Amino acid sequence: MIGDEGLGLDGVLRAAEKAAPVESVDVVARNLEKRFSANEVSFLFVDMLGREAVRLPRAGAAGQARGEPERVELAGSIYDRVLRSQRLHQEDDEEGNCRMVVPVTNRGDCLGVLDLVVPHTDDAVHEAVEQAAHALAYIVVTDRRFTDLYHWGRRTTTMSLAAEIQHQLLPSAACCEAAQFTLAAGLIPADDIGGDTYDYALDQNTLHLSITDAMGHDTDSALLATLTVNALRGARRAGHGILDQAYAAHRAIRSHALGMTTGQLLRVDLDTGVCELVNAGHPWPLRLRGTRVEELSLKINLPLGAPAAVTYEVQYLRLEPGDRLVLITDGMRERDAAAVDLEALIRDTREEHPREVVRALTAAVHAACRGTLADDATTLVLDWHDSISGPRGTCGGPHP
Repeated sequence: MIGDEGLGLDGVLRAAEKAAPVESVDVVARNLEKRFSANEVSFLFVDMLGREAVRLPRAGAAGQARGEPERVELAGSIYDRVLRSQRLHQEDDEEGNCRMVVPVTNRGDCLGVLDLVVPHTDDAVHEAVEQAAHALAYIVVTDRRFTDLYHWGRRTTTMSLAAEIQHQLLPSAACCEAAQFTLAAGLIPADDIGGDTYDYALDQNTLHLSITDAMGHDTDSALLATLTVNALRGARRAGHGILDQAYAAHRAIRSHALGMTTGQLLRVDLDTGVCELVNAGHPWPLRLRGTRVEELSLKINLPLGAPAAVTYEVQYLRLEPGDRLVLITDGMRERDAAAVDLEALIRDTREEHPREVVRALTAAVHAACRGTLADDATTLVLDWHDSISGPRGTCGGPHP
């Protein structure tokens, strides 16, 4: 029980660790109830599409059986404003009670919001509730490894087998913040899944990024994407550079699959800001520098798995403080999506967080396709703040 562990933040974490993974959110709720006489305490997830908030039922709550989540449309809601601003929202009722809605975010990844009502509030209560929400983010990130509850909470549509495979390939967090950079990504699945994936990993001095598009649809493309992503990860985790990663994926596809995957692999040196890039038949990246948006006209090598002799080449980008790099798949450009002026949208959202840029770009494509996409549409946005060392280093290649 909470009382045995103390009512402070340390007590919350200790109690959550002792509780079952499916009850860790309840631990935080009971703590707030005891400390501040809070009531109506609940946690709401953001669904996979970013359009609804799904209220997670308290353990054992009557009428809230699994499969019957309460949903709230995000557009125009308090929850949406809190998620966008990443600030606590407070509103008082006529009886003097105070409703508080607080973002639950881990390293820039918006998990959802904490919603509660307290009889009175002040700065100390604000700080304590914000700390509880921050702790809850870490608790959910930790405990979702052990239960499907938190995966279930984010699903508001039926998942096909192909979609299940595809989403398991993606990083568990769609956003990451660090001193040198902020990145966010998003994927709108086609009706029958088009094989898009994105990936990132942070080493001590290096940021690895990739965006890929396995050709085909449905389970065929999902299986090809699985082979591609895991070949890339395997080579990366073995310490190989992006050139060797590209060849490893190419060999894996040629050996085990019929098909090809376009891809863009990046390796950013956090000490210098120098970015290595391999383009395997993929759409060019877009760069926002100042108020100017331009496509970076890179050399395009053959797709991974191409039935021909292939040569992959490392090219170089120079990232400057304030640069925004936008990686896309062809679903963001082709067919009805071509009606979207991506360059103008990127320019118009230059003051927004990468999360909001991803949301704006994918929402515009979804609207242009009238909700029915012929191909997956994926984007990854990287904001470069500055290198660790400050002055830019040099490397052996051209710098667009």
